[in-house]
Amino acid sequence: MNIESVRTIFSLFSGETETEALMPFVTLAMAEIEKMLAENADITDIRLEFLCAAQANYRYCQANAARDSSENTYGGKLAKYSDKSGTLRCAELLLADYMNMCGDLIKPKTFMFMSFGSETEGIENA
Repeated sequence: MNIESVRTIFSLFSGETETEALMPFVTLAMAEIEKMLAENADITDIRLEFLCAAQANYRYCQANAARDSSENTYGGKLAKYSDKSGTLRCAELLLADYMNMCGDLIKPKTFMFMSFGSETEGIENA
């Protein structure tokens, strides 16, 4: 994965042209994605650069949503703006799309569901 390529794609996703100050998002995303890679993944696959940029954009949108999520109105009341949550949701969907696209390059996530008690206990008490 090429950090400059990821930075360029991140700029396209985020709309930010001055990305120097935002490089921590890029380096964090690359580290996160590297930990997800399957053992035989080709790290030169361009899809991973798009995935890293989508991850960086998601983290950037999270930071923006956490900061200044509300502003005061003229009357002193708090006005909530859904724009930042909408941007975050869009970034989340973009990330999910690239995760899906890179499914053969990343480790599968597995879940184990455990229960306590007998199988019929929940039915009897319902």
